[in-house]
Amino acid sequence: MIHLTLYTTLGCHLCETLEAGLARLAGVEYCLTRVEISEDEALLARFGERIPVLVDAAGEALEGGVSPARLAEWLAARGWLDESAWQAMQGESEATQESGGAVSRRGRRYLG
Repeated sequence: MIHLTLYTTLGCHLCETLEAGLARLAGVEYCLTRVEISEDEALLARFGERIPVLVDAAGEALEGGVSPARLAEWLAARGWLDESAWQAMQGESEATQESGGAVSRRGRRYLG
């Protein structure tokens, strides 16, 4: 099992998105420790504008607005990526831009 730390704060949608991506893309069992930065002035000063910040046991960090591709790359570099989940996620996110700002995803049309 790997140990990861997520520096986060309550209501951080980017953090929630990162956690959901991690749950889907991690090909290994992991233990995630969430550290609430708003309760500590030093952590708030250090991580306030950088969250979400995901750190592995070696201290290597993935930070900021993390896209699925960046998360997949970070996990793959450590041998932790579930390749089949990543392929499925890429297939789901393929979108075509239509005129007028609409986007089609998997046969459904969404307005921009």
